[in-house]
Amino acid sequence: MQRVLVLYASKMGSTKEIAEAVCAELAAHGLRAKVHDVLEVRALDGYDAVVLGSAVYAARWRRSAARFFRRHRQELAARRVWLFESGWVGTRPRTPAATRGGRRRAARLGVRAPAVFGGRLDPALARGALDRAIARKSTGDYRDWDEIRAWAADIARALATAAATG
Repeated sequence: MQRVLVLYASKMGSTKEIAEAVCAELAAHGLRAKVHDVLEVRALDGYDAVVLGSAVYAARWRRSAARFFRRHRQELAARRVWLFESGWVGTRPRTPAATRGGRRRAARLGVRAPAVFGGRLDPALARGALDRAIARKSTGDYRDWDEIRAWAADIARALATAAATG
């Protein structure tokens, strides 16, 4: 059975919840999946695949996710990898596009550009005056859980196909 590590870098918990949903969907498809904050992981030993997600603020990944990517790029390159970003709020973009940094990281690994999901803003979770002001202006949950689960199911199918063709 393939082991998948689902990693996230979250500021207010929205990206963590997406990672947990991805992990649950992978497990529902028979994969051994675990979810962790990028700050908790020192190595990728024992995992066949990695899903790495970051919250996006001002069109940039969280510093902890970018640092994790730099430190573990060689280990990531030796595995199947999927990336995701969360963060747009308000009206859904016609075609959500990954950040330039996300596309660059994907290209370095030779994988698809990150999937892009909506985020959630809750003034009660915001820290700092600027974050609270932004959260009050765009309060809401913009995540599409069906889209997130479908994306995770696609990952599970890709891993099952790869395992079957060996």
